[in-house]
Formats: sequence, C-alpha cells, structure tokens
Amino acid sequence: MTVFTEFRVKVGTPLKLGNDGFGEARVVPILGGTVSGPGLTGTILSGGADEQRIRADGLTRIHARYVIEASDGALIRVDSQGLRSGPPEVMAALLRGEKVDPSQIYFRTVIRFETAALAHDTLNQSLFLAVGERQPEGVVLRLTKL
Repeated sequence: MTVFTEFRVKVGTPLKLGNDGFGEARVVPILGGTVSGPGLTGTILSGGADEQRIRADGLTRIHARYVIEASDGALIRVDSQGLRSGPPEVMAALLRGEKVDPSQIYFRTVIRFETAALAHDTLNQSLFLAVGERQPEGVVLRLTKL
C-alpha cells in the first residue's frame, strides 16, 4: 500500500491518572507536529490529547483527538483509535521513555477525519490505517487509505 501521508506528532509528558481497575489511565498532551505526503500536508496544532489505557502486560488502548491546519488553511479534526503492544520488557522500556526497536512493537490505529472544508471533503468519506512508531520525542504515523 502507498503511504497517503505521514504525521510527526510532538507529545508532552503523560499525565498519570492512576489505575481504576480498567488499567492505568494516562492523558498525553499533543504539542504540535507536521503532516507531509502526497495526500495531505499541514501542521498539527497544539491542544489535542491522546487518552490511553494500559493493561498490566503493557497492551495500550489509544484514543487521540487533535486538529490539523492543512497547507491551504483548512482545519481538519483527527480521531485516531488503536492499539500498541509488544513483549512486556519492550513495553516497559517504551513506557519509561526509552528508544526501542519499532519492529518489536505492534502499533496500529484507525484514523477518521472530519472537516467542513469542501476541498478536503473526501477525507470525511474514508478511513485510514496508520502504522505507528513511538519515539522518545513523539510519534510517527504513516497513513494508508482503506
């Protein structure tokens, strides 16, 4: 599959909310970033968040919401839901903020866009699969259209 676009998302320090029986709850602030590729280019605006639930074995359920300002000025809302998992020792290192081999991590999200901009209306009509890579300073998502 051809990559539709690539997101480079800058994230802040996770807010740890504790374990309420459904897993460790965290909210990761989204500080900004870039969108580049043949399908869409622009800037990820600060102010979004990635809400996470982490099981004891490290399996992480992800739900991120944020806004892109496309290169033409259009505002596009992103709703991204997915999973991140790997061997327990690799997941523990990742949660400590260490660099890990991305081939050891399963990180996939389904992305849905919402926009009122007619020039980008086709985004409202499609779903995208992202293969993710967590890096110490942020997240890289490579999207393909489903």
